[in-house]
Amino acid sequence: MSDYKLLIGGKLVDGDQRLDVINPATEEVFATVARASERQADEAIEAAATAFPGWAETPIAERQAKVAALADAIAANADRLARTLTQEQGKPLAEAMGEVAWTEGYLRHYATLTIEERTIQDDANGLVQIRRKPLGVVAGIVAWNFPLLVACWKIGPATIAGNTIVLKPAPTTPVTTLILGELCQAIFPAGVVNIIVDANDLGGYLTADPRIAKVGFTGSTATGKKIMASAADSLKRLTLELGGNDPGIVLDDVDVRATAQSIFNAAFLNCGQVCLAIKRAYVHDSIYDAMCDELARLAEAAVVDDGLAQGAQIGPIQNKAQYEKVKGFLDRARADGNVIAGGEVMDRSGYFLRPTIVRDVTDGDQIVDEEQFGPILPVIRFSDVDDVVQRANASPYGLGASVWSSDVDRALQVAGRIESGSVWVNQHIAIGPHIPMAGVKASGLGVEQSLEGLAEYTQLSVINVARGG
Repeated sequence: MSDYKLLIGGKLVDGDQRLDVINPATEEVFATVARASERQADEAIEAAATAFPGWAETPIAERQAKVAALADAIAANADRLARTLTQEQGKPLAEAMGEVAWTEGYLRHYATLTIEERTIQDDANGLVQIRRKPLGVVAGIVAWNFPLLVACWKIGPATIAGNTIVLKPAPTTPVTTLILGELCQAIFPAGVVNIIVDANDLGGYLTADPRIAKVGFTGSTATGKKIMASAADSLKRLTLELGGNDPGIVLDDVDVRATAQSIFNAAFLNCGQVCLAIKRAYVHDSIYDAMCDELARLAEAAVVDDGLAQGAQIGPIQNKAQYEKVKGFLDRARADGNVIAGGEVMDRSGYFLRPTIVRDVTDGDQIVDEEQFGPILPVIRFSDVDDVVQRANASPYGLGASVWSSDVDRALQVAGRIESGSVWVNQHIAIGPHIPMAGVKASGLGVEQSLEGLAEYTQLSVINVARGG
């Protein structure tokens, strides 16, 4: 076990308390890390507030260079970061290496973004300019499913825009983030990036503090609502990337075998613990049986194991609380539908469940209406396109969706009717740093990624100059 420390004011410091971190594949402690007290959270906020004026005045080219240097450092430490990710989060090592590579790539893209001043009037009557200024101190609160990637989704745009940040990882996955803190400590000026760890007891402290100008949060809708309430007194700016119950609509003209593989991959990436994963597959009646059979075959063939084991394709659920929640979904699935693959707890240590395919369920069943966030895919039959669009849109969520067809024009017509921040055609979870990502309804507020996401970390300022008489 290494000595993982907090990053506060440019220094790596011990926590006033300690926190054990469980490997979900073994249910054993694999690391003990520093845990912050309220006093240390206050110190981190104050350090960020103190560093903000100087960082905001730093030329953007220098800020970009620091973010690019962080990408270099992540690339240089890729093996260590990936193995740690697998141990604390559970995902197979190949997926962990993918997360590290994605993180590096996102940071490199952020380092190319600039915040341009725009002139919207320049004539004899006056000069009107649009400028964007940094907000101040950002609180970044990170979910446990992609702890490294999501952390850098906050650090990158926040610091490029000229803000400073206090970052808080989920208490079940803090280790990779603290390693990230070691890298940041060697790159950024003191106080620009601060990283603290809690036991789910400091989130409200951060979001209520009047020195925090913005909260960037990735996590559950329930927690997002609490953050909105906490932030209300000081009218903080918010970016909330929340839950989803993402539909995949499979029309009657697809190649069943190829489409089943794509659907399976999009449903069971990271053991189904992806906000944008396919959570409910609507399949046309004419190919329903064939699609269910093929999905079941893929589920039965999948290798479920410790993410460090050779050949592992699906790892454990990340934490015990989520494991128990998903087991409850399995109970409902057996009651409401027909489990044709998986559905059982594996007889071994760790939070393992086999990928599960449930057929003969419909809207109104818990397994369809609620986000499972685990390795379960309900497959729902439909026969009418207008009807399935209505059913897909009936969810309170609207994060991602996909439409599958051999006729792209036909799929585009359906996709345009889906109420979702992202709608893909013949693919799913096709994201990138240049592509805006936003949720509608209960799936969130604001935008992440791209220039639109960078703008979320700024305040619009209008300079209006009179000319003439």
